[in-house]
Amino acid sequence: MDWINDLVWGTGIGHSILLLSIVIAAGIQLGKVKVFGISLGITFVLFVGIFLGQLGFTMNHDVLNFFKEFGLILFVYSVGMQVGPGFFSSFKQGGITLNMLACGIIFLGVAIALILHYVTGVPIPTMVGILSGAVTNTPGLGAAQQAYSDMYGVADNTIALGYAVAYPLGVIGIILSIIFVRYVFRVNFDKENEELNREDAAHENEAKPISLIVKNPAVFEKTVGDLSALMGHLDFVISRVWRFENKQIEIASSATVLHENDKIFVITTERDAEAVKTFFGVEIDMERKQWIRMESQFVNRRILITKPELNGKKLGQLKLRKLYGINITRINRAGMDLVATPNLTLQVGDRVNVVGTETGIANVEKVLGNSMKRLNEPNLIAIFVGIGLGIILGSIPITFPGIPQPIKLGLAGGPLIVAILVSRFGYHYKLVTYTTQSANFMLREIGITLFLACVGLSAGEGFIDTIVNNGGLAWVGYGFIITTVPLLIVGCVARYFYKVNYFTLMGLIAGSTTDPPALAYSNATAGNDAPAVGYATVYPLSMFLRVLTAQLMILFFA
Repeated sequence: MDWINDLVWGTGIGHSILLLSIVIAAGIQLGKVKVFGISLGITFVLFVGIFLGQLGFTMNHDVLNFFKEFGLILFVYSVGMQVGPGFFSSFKQGGITLNMLACGIIFLGVAIALILHYVTGVPIPTMVGILSGAVTNTPGLGAAQQAYSDMYGVADNTIALGYAVAYPLGVIGIILSIIFVRYVFRVNFDKENEELNREDAAHENEAKPISLIVKNPAVFEKTVGDLSALMGHLDFVISRVWRFENKQIEIASSATVLHENDKIFVITTERDAEAVKTFFGVEIDMERKQWIRMESQFVNRRILITKPELNGKKLGQLKLRKLYGINITRINRAGMDLVATPNLTLQVGDRVNVVGTETGIANVEKVLGNSMKRLNEPNLIAIFVGIGLGIILGSIPITFPGIPQPIKLGLAGGPLIVAILVSRFGYHYKLVTYTTQSANFMLREIGITLFLACVGLSAGEGFIDTIVNNGGLAWVGYGFIITTVPLLIVGCVARYFYKVNYFTLMGLIAGSTTDPPALAYSNATAGNDAPAVGYATVYPLSMFLRVLTAQLMILFFA
């Protein structure tokens, strides 16, 4: 029976994986239980880990650290890949405001920690540990420990104890703050979704279909190619033409000549719509479905780009209109319709809207791929190249004048930033970054559950003793104050004065505290990607400032 003893109480790989499996499975199952209509979801994995850690179940320290850091890397990298395509446009549409609000949360937390230090007499190293636990920031904990060790040559265990004691209630405090803001402002999820949809509809680069009748004499007897060249500063595609003479529909090509009173179906952007209308003539009330019903000889179909060799190529390079007599009007990428201009760069996973004959569309399918099976194959090269580059970026020491120790983004900040950049710009370098939603979700869930289980097991040993006998109960209270007060103040300011969408605000709160469990809760509650976009918008700067402030507090106040 020695093998059972080794498996349950040993330190081998089998014991470690078995213990993690039990913690994760039990935590996920218990997380489904609702109290007052609220469930913590996978966050409960953390508390199961603390419970088993208190009972004496442990793992090899190096193995535990590996699983914890690797799980965190998988989680933040998959989040970055998910939100990367819309990250920069989101930043332009309000990211500066979100990052300023996140900075407010961070600096308020630091100020409250310093006030508590002077009022209560808790040593700064311990208070920095409490601060890091209260905002669930593991890199900040590591930075503080390293800074203290570099200064004094010895470690201060109270940094880690403060972190462990404050962390569990920190997770709850962040989620409670999100819920508090929701009920104070009586948030209606349907109205928030409508607001998000209006924002998406008003996206100035997104495709907008309009029907026009040609009335401008300057357009008469001109070819579509000539007009496109003349109006090259505008994004538009003439898809179909209804001839006034014979009442027939035809697909527009560069050689198509426009005549007075011809009707044209144009795909343009919100930004350029008015200029296109003015140039061609008058807008008419003619819906897209009417064009489809009138053009019985043509087929309108969406085709998936699945051939890797097309990744990064411009649409005009394929010459599909000239070769096959079809017209591409829109390209859907990450849920957004883009105008199919010749200079638009293609990515694997794009959905191309093609209008033409059955024969022409069949030929285009062969060129573009249109194979779901190929898309379902994981692109592991992009994932591991990105993670590797992220580790390198996170390990680079950044030196600031007057600060004796260099600052690092860490194993979470580096991979997140690289994931955003790779998913947004990877196609420029022929890197296929497309990942199915199910594969991304699987990576994300595996990563966060591994991270939570390891944090719980490491914090569980001696947890109750610290709370009862070593002033840890007071530390819990200090941590809860540091967690909730900045979030409630800035959360109410963001909602009342800046009218931040509640789903985005959830991501802002989770990102400013660099808290993956809060993001997981927010994603599950919202049912859309708005929290993840908000999280990724503020996370890089928040992570950097969390690490920086933890080190500065040790360097200047310890």
